[in-house]
Amino acid sequence: MSENCDRRDFLVKMLQFPCSAALLAVCGPFADAADAEDERGLSEHYYGMGIQVDKCIGCGRCVAACKAENDVPKEPFYFRTWVERYVIHSDRRVEVDSPEGGIEGFQPHPGEGDILRSFFVPKLCNQCDNPPCVQVCPVGATFKTDDGVILVDSDYCIGCRYCIQACPYGARYLDPRTKTADKCTFCYHRITKGLMPACVEVCPTGARVFGEVKSHASPLRRLMRMSELQVLKPALNTEPKVFYSKLDGEVR
Repeated sequence: MSENCDRRDFLVKMLQFPCSAALLAVCGPFADAADAEDERGLSEHYYGMGIQVDKCIGCGRCVAACKAENDVPKEPFYFRTWVERYVIHSDRRVEVDSPEGGIEGFQPHPGEGDILRSFFVPKLCNQCDNPPCVQVCPVGATFKTDDGVILVDSDYCIGCRYCIQACPYGARYLDPRTKTADKCTFCYHRITKGLMPACVEVCPTGARVFGEVKSHASPLRRLMRMSELQVLKPALNTEPKVFYSKLDGEVR
């Protein structure tokens, strides 16, 4: 049996004792993450993403690039990012589809004469400032870095699915290979080297804008100054750091 499996079994047993679980949450991966942040000196960064809905053409390149870059399971229903198509009919009926996450793009809608408008909305982990997934994780495997990215330490994750249930954006899944939670990380392994997330790099229309939330020279801050931005499900007070421009009120 692997070392990770042994550790996972140990953590499951420890959860039977509330005090032990609390100690794990405090002294587990948070301490490791803090050390890593000190080494990289990233505390001055604070990352976010802007999505310009009117520029998204539903090509699916972002979905394909994300899967390839992050070794997301090949089955079509596992995604770190996906694209939804919203179709608003003349009778105000709303249709939402996302065939295989939009990875192959979208076929023309058959009822064009009945359509008032249609548009595409990329979705991903919202990298919340007040993340419910972090709050519910019993072992501290899900944590927020100093630069504002929510990560999962697979060595500590016990696959309880609490974080998956707590995420209001449907942005998490259980990796069938590791039996641990997984999700978008803003391509953390890339951005810590000064590179763009894979989805941003391949977008042919510049619909995705990545950058610093606080830096005035950041492309994201420029978008924030020039556009009226919204977030998904603002009433939940999760304080997302994925911002949308030209977001239709029908989007949930």
